[in-house]
Amino acid sequence: MKFLASLFFLLASLLFAGTAWWLQQPLSLTADTVELTIEPGTGARTVVRSLVDGGVQVQPQLFYWWIRLSGQARQLKAGSYEISGTPTPRTLVNKLVRGEVAQRNVTLVEGLTFTQWRELLGKADRLKPEIRDLSDTDIMEKLGRPGVPPEGRFFPTTYTYAKGSSDLALLRRALQEMDQRLAAAWAQRSPDSPLKSPDEALILASIVEKETGRPSDRGQISGVFNNRLRMGMRLQTDPTVIYGLGAKFDGNLRKRDLQTDTPWNTYTRAGLPPTPIAMPGQDALLAAVQPAQTRALYFVSRGDGTSEFSATLEEHNRAVRKYQLGQR
Repeated sequence: MKFLASLFFLLASLLFAGTAWWLQQPLSLTADTVELTIEPGTGARTVVRSLVDGGVQVQPQLFYWWIRLSGQARQLKAGSYEISGTPTPRTLVNKLVRGEVAQRNVTLVEGLTFTQWRELLGKADRLKPEIRDLSDTDIMEKLGRPGVPPEGRFFPTTYTYAKGSSDLALLRRALQEMDQRLAAAWAQRSPDSPLKSPDEALILASIVEKETGRPSDRGQISGVFNNRLRMGMRLQTDPTVIYGLGAKFDGNLRKRDLQTDTPWNTYTRAGLPPTPIAMPGQDALLAAVQPAQTRALYFVSRGDGTSEFSATLEEHNRAVRKYQLGQR
């Protein structure tokens, strides 16, 4: 009896040692990267078969029974995975249990329009295209914002997403992020701000974003527009005119364009335009509600990315002659 007990203990010890050794052995792959998709509700046996069929060289029965006996069969997470390098059985299962799905990045740039963002999302790697055949109106309805134009409503940054997730899901994250950023900026607005709502702050921030050539000028540019709003002066900012022209803009803004009335033409209409004209970033949001204290009512590009600011029309005309017309 003692002999049988000793033999059983010896065999168990050898099995344990053998399993421990096997779990640490690198597995060969038939490709540089093996892709695996686990649908919700997929059983461990099917997962193992998919791994083997995909190119992971492991003994399927041994692998399956180890997953079962280790108690991890019901812990495998659904998702899309990429397996590369030299995984061991243990590290491979840990990856699936932790849900370390394949990740991708897409950078949604500040200052671009929603139309341009749709183009970026359409080119993003492994991002499921749910919005491709939807109108802007349809997209906003699906995001729970019916009747709200999409322009300016999404926060620009780099987003990480799981391979196979949708562009609509990513836009939902960007929408929620902008909601939070805008609310935080609005809470920090200057006491004498002429802006009446967070939406107005968002619109002004988009104009500041488009007008800023150098970040250090952002506060001053916002100061000019805030001063004009207080005084009832028209903003007279070219980017709003260009936005209103839409596809008609050919890259050359003409005098007749400034005189052609659209809801976004701030030469022909007073106050802010009806919607943002681009996606403003964090610094533009803060600049809109915390403008620099300045007497300036005008600014003109110096041609090097910076702007020349003026408090009077006479000063501004001199700056235009100097920097735009090359006259001294």
